Amino acid sequence: MAQANPDYTTHLPGGQHWSLRLRRGTTMTLTASEPDTNVGLLLYNPENLLERLNLPDTLKCQHTFKLTRGHCLYSDMGRIFASIIEDDLGWHDSVGGNLHAHHMIAKGWRPVTFQAALNDRTQTGHDSFLIELAKYGLGKRDLAANLNLFSKVAADDDGNLSFVPGHCNAGDAVTLRFEMDTLIALHTCPHPLDPASEYPKRGVDIALGTAPAPDENDVCWQHCEENARGFENNRLYHLGAA
Repeated sequence: MAQANPDYTTHLPGGQHWSLRLRRGTTMTLTASEPDTNVGLLLYNPENLLERLNLPDTLKCQHTFKLTRGHCLYSDMGRIFASIIEDDLGWHDSVGGNLHAHHMIAKGWRPVTFQAALNDRTQTGHDSFLIELAKYGLGKRDLAANLNLFSKVAADDDGNLSFVPGHCNAGDAVTLRFEMDTLIALHTCPHPLDPASEYPKRGVDIALGTAPAPDENDVCWQHCEENARGFENNRLYHLGAA
């Protein structure tokens, strides 16, 4: 599901990170380069950095454990940062969290420092976010629960979580449409539950474009009553009455 005639394209290799400000009406299509790619994602309001992605509210208001086409990504102010308008996978992990150094040690993944390998180091998702957030004056206190695009985590009857290998194939893609100006931080570090025997480096292609503003017939608007209220909150915000 490649985006036709994108305005900008780039490739983010595995184990790397990036951040940028996207304007309202921008689309971002992420396409997995390898199977079992993972993309960690955090979102902030660049006009008020205290407003950021709130995954618990995102799940609660849309009555779901997973995220896919038709779902919206909510801020802690009840506004919609982005909508998932296209999706090849049908499931993106919202509860698995972020890779930390202790996960790597427990897995037996050998840490490789920047001094030893430059950009071929083994980076954690936690540190990747901190590096990107520091560019905007943010730090540890500003970290929130992150979304893991392309990954699937299943829960058993006892609530134990497990990574589902083979969920993501090379070429699978997901498209986000941004409903307000958004500061986005992302990384391609592995999922913390990834069972790979060695630190995996799986990259992602990124294409930026534009999309028309949604209306009441939009798949995300129509998904549930809560989303309709979320779009109304955005309308009020953009009128300057927030």
